[in-house]
Amino acid sequence: MTQYLVAIHHPDNYDASREDEAMHRDIDALNEEMEAKGIRVFAGGLRPVSSAKSLRAQPNGKVLVTDGPYLETKEHIGGFWILEAADMNEALAWGRKAAVACRAPVEVRAFH
Repeated sequence: MTQYLVAIHHPDNYDASREDEAMHRDIDALNEEMEAKGIRVFAGGLRPVSSAKSLRAQPNGKVLVTDGPYLETKEHIGGFWILEAADMNEALAWGRKAAVACRAPVEVRAFH
């Protein structure tokens, strides 16, 4: 089976305090369903993008560490699942459920 990343995207100004009980129940139910089907390898939510650190190799062999995300975009990954699925279609089916439960855009991508 192939492993897939199912990533939840949040806007930069995402306010987690606006998440309600229904959303948390939906995400918990999705996690339980994934576990029951044996598809979930790992899942995790990420702290706000403002707490990120970016590292860039420099020509002199040193590494520059800066505050903030690596890319300056209007969205960032807020959380993710790593799933083992038979194929992309199965991974997309779980991605659809994630988009509904999280009320956010989702990206599904296979690992090499």
